[in-house]
Amino acid sequence: MMNDITDPPPLSLPPALAARLAQRPLVLGTRQSPLAMAQARETADRLRLTYGLSSDAITLLPVVASGDKVQDRALRELGGKELWTRELDRALVDGDIDFAVHSMKDVETVRPAMFHLAAILPRADVRDVLLGADSIADIPQYGTFGTSSPRRAAQMLHVRPDLTVKLFRGNVATRMARLANGEADATLLAAAGLARLDMQHIGAPLDTGDWLPAASQGAIGMETLSANKDMTAFLSGVNQAASARCVSAERAFLERLGGNCHSPVAAYAKLSNGEIHLRGELYSENGADKIGDHIRFMANDDDHSADLAAALLHRAPRSIQKLFTGI
Repeated sequence: MMNDITDPPPLSLPPALAARLAQRPLVLGTRQSPLAMAQARETADRLRLTYGLSSDAITLLPVVASGDKVQDRALRELGGKELWTRELDRALVDGDIDFAVHSMKDVETVRPAMFHLAAILPRADVRDVLLGADSIADIPQYGTFGTSSPRRAAQMLHVRPDLTVKLFRGNVATRMARLANGEADATLLAAAGLARLDMQHIGAPLDTGDWLPAASQGAIGMETLSANKDMTAFLSGVNQAASARCVSAERAFLERLGGNCHSPVAAYAKLSNGEIHLRGELYSENGADKIGDHIRFMANDDDHSADLAAALLHRAPRSIQKLFTGI
């Protein structure tokens, strides 16, 4: 006998959006990089499927982010993570786009009240992937490690203090080309980004038991104006509660730390049997000092992420405390 199970029927659009779609498509804003465009297409596809929309119901408006314009300087010298969101924020305020899609690890922890994070898609692989060597131990002694991430630099120097860190900025293809040209012996890229670019089979993924990722790594988020309740309701239709809960816990951990884009911090939350397990690590800039711990709490309880952050800051040496303002 054939299985009677069918896909659930599409969700209904908020009436105001249904009326507007009869006049014009919804506009999704995204950064112009290949990875950002892949994330935007995934987002649009999920929304179309969930609401039974036509292929032309959502259009993409790519923008060049400030952070993409300068590739030879560290992000902390240019203004921080807001360089990834500034142009999209302006487009939302000006009405050029209806909502924006972000890689959540690139979104500043505290956002202006006028913007609302309405949905998180199912989170992808959170791991970092090593390129250039089969393992960290296989990177040549006194070799060069390319990265623009203070977290990755500190983590690598903690286990391989013999290495030299070289600034590696740019999109995935740019960093891979620099590695291939011999500018470094190894680099790290996000597994989620590689998968979204159909390159999931390259490199050596690092187990999260030994190597924590950046907070919110692998998560795609959608923002709209807080005042736009119809758009908020629309986007919430594709929100995955488990992923959103874990991302929220990791971002609450960062907020309590009071860190910024040059604070080496790693965090990873998992949800299992109604319980959040959050692990966090703080490093000194040179990787010499590290402190880490974990906390468990019920997902329907108050968020205790800040408790873990406060405990780590209290126990951390001065080399780490000075990098955070939450002490």
